Amino acid sequence: MSANTDRYDNAVARYFEAWNAGEPEELAKAVAAAWTPDGSYTDPLADVTGHEGIAAVIAAAHEQFPGFSFRPAGPVDGHHDTARFSWELVSETDGSAPVAGFDVVTLDEDGRIRTVLGFLDRVPAGA
Repeated sequence: MSANTDRYDNAVARYFEAWNAGEPEELAKAVAAAWTPDGSYTDPLADVTGHEGIAAVIAAAHEQFPGFSFRPAGPVDGHHDTARFSWELVSETDGSAPVAGFDVVTLDEDGRIRTVLGFLDRVPAGA
């Protein structure tokens, strides 16, 4: 595996650690490890900048979907400072995945996320 591939995989692993963090303190640490201080997250439902805003979006997703976790749905693909990957939101009870999408991230020189552009491919009605 090349150094660049490791860089993308490591950044995305930290991203999923943040999205799956449970407690507020754990979430804050995971977001700080994954994103630059001025990092951003944008999807059809959110547009935030900074660690507090990103943590709030993640906490809201956990509130809306208790008992679910995010997991990758395929390999990470990347070039230069950009990577893309698919994901699913999976029920820890029955394994269903009512929400799925893909994200495109840009990284800084240290491999931390500067921006996330998220796309939702599958969302349940009323969510």
